[in-house]
Amino acid sequence: MNRIEQALIHALFVHLHHNADKAIDFGMFKRLNQKVDETWPGALLVGPDANDDAAVVKLPGTGCLVVGKMESHCSPCVPRPYDSAATGAGGAMRDVVAMGARPIYALDFIGTRPPEEEVLVGPCGFEGVCTCGSCVTMTSQERINLMLKGIADMCESMGVFIAGGGFSTSFSDIVPAMVVSVTGQLVTEKPLTKPAKSAGDQIIIIGETGNDGNDTLYRAGLVPNLYPARALFAEERVTMEASLAAFATGKIKACSDLGAAGIGAAVCESARFGGFGARVDLARVPVRVDDIMPEEVFICETQARMLLQVAPEDVEAVLAAARSKGAAVALIGEITAADEEVFTYGDEVIAVIPNHPSPEILAELSK
Repeated sequence: MNRIEQALIHALFVHLHHNADKAIDFGMFKRLNQKVDETWPGALLVGPDANDDAAVVKLPGTGCLVVGKMESHCSPCVPRPYDSAATGAGGAMRDVVAMGARPIYALDFIGTRPPEEEVLVGPCGFEGVCTCGSCVTMTSQERINLMLKGIADMCESMGVFIAGGGFSTSFSDIVPAMVVSVTGQLVTEKPLTKPAKSAGDQIIIIGETGNDGNDTLYRAGLVPNLYPARALFAEERVTMEASLAAFATGKIKACSDLGAAGIGAAVCESARFGGFGARVDLARVPVRVDDIMPEEVFICETQARMLLQVAPEDVEAVLAAARSKGAAVALIGEITAADEEVFTYGDEVIAVIPNHPSPEILAELSK
């Protein structure tokens, strides 16, 4: 394994962000939901055991399907409180869109230190002492204001209500709490889901990729500083409208937004959950910066991006629909019958990710 393969395999199979079932008893939720189903038969269409982007519920007595997702961006708010709060909100909205819905309203929660206490904002925020010369000392209240403005600005850009939320200043940790829940209404005939459906389906990306959002590279020790993704307000709206236009073709077979660990994670999870593999040429991905490395295209967490899968004969119709909203759109790969995902940059192989890493590999990465 090379270092970038180690980073993604660790993220997908070891880190709790992608393996919450190692810390949370989802079986308890399933048993609970089975009991509640006696009161609301068939109302929960996509629940926590589905490993999908968001939940889908049918409102009893109606034909209305609602989609909901909760997102936290707590640690990223230490170096970048404004952008990280905004991207937390934007990420939850993209998850809702990924299921085939338009987001309607958000609820937010902020938990932080008492307003008068000082906090360090910047790359050294986790250490409590600045050694880079780029950090800023401010009051907790000033950081609260930045976080709230980030959420509000994203909601304004996306046309989403802030309907309520919660607030606490009893936190004593360096890391504040930033949580957003978003609810939307399904606009597709049925929920779109993450797992790949057929070998040969084509993978389309909406949105441009940058070298921001290096969280996975940072956790793997490949870069010295954590630089969370920057908020992309206008771009988020364009990606949402382009995705909804693509959905309107009725041709989408699988869909996922690009969040933690970027293209690498989104492709690998979709293929693996569907029982397939994939092959992706990272050189085809639209990029926002000139000096980006293939490894950054592969794994960085730039916002305002979506992955779609369509049958080969439907590619041109879907590309045209998404481009009609002004989005950067490209065909970057396909689903395969293999048991692994292969990422190239032209003829160069950047990473090969197995669907079932060996116990020895997982044991080594868990150290």
